[in-house]
Amino acid sequence: MLDIYCQDKHAQGCSKGLCENCHQLKLYAFQRLDVCPFQENKPACNHCQVHCYAKAKRDQIKQVMRFAGPKMMLRHPVLSFHHLIDSFRKEKTLDDI
Repeated sequence: MLDIYCQDKHAQGCSKGLCENCHQLKLYAFQRLDVCPFQENKPACNHCQVHCYAKAKRDQIKQVMRFAGPKMMLRHPVLSFHHLIDSFRKEKTLDDI
């Protein structure tokens, strides 16, 4: 989603990948996923009870998802389908792990 967002919003800085701000946000997201207590059983972020991101980063991620989410269906239909399936999974709690 960050690739879609950066390419469409920051086209001048993304000719060879992500701009610096988007790259830093992607690194932050991967760092947070590495310490997620759910690991591979992680639900979709909007269904998760544990908020991994700091408030400012969470707002940035929401902005990226709102912009790129609808475009995902056209650019990456298989990933979009998997995300849709994940959104129907039962919500996990920390007691479940």
